Amino acid sequence: MLRYLPFLLVLAVWIYAFIDVLNTPEKEVRHLPKVVWVIIVLLFGEVLLGPIAWFVTGKKRHAPGTAGGGRTRWVAPDDNPEFLKSLKEKDEDPDENRRDKGNEG
Repeated sequence: MLRYLPFLLVLAVWIYAFIDVLNTPEKEVRHLPKVVWVIIVLLFGEVLLGPIAWFVTGKKRHAPGTAGGGRTRWVAPDDNPEFLKSLKEKDEDPDENRRDKGNEG
């Protein structure tokens, strides 16, 4: 079983690089067209030259902790002004106060 491990690791890196090339937007691909990167990863994936070249030079990478790729950062509820505003609006709702008083007695 252990003798298959290197083959499986190379296969996993090869597949990951191939999917990464396909999912990367064209504007984030560097140095070569996306189609050429796909061919390089497929042809040289077995010896890991294609995937390593893609990971090192092919894609613009974002620094860790930055909101790259158009994703929004998660904000804790107590730091989110929209959430705090919604709580204030809920407390000021007159219908909500009537329902609470009616349930007490």
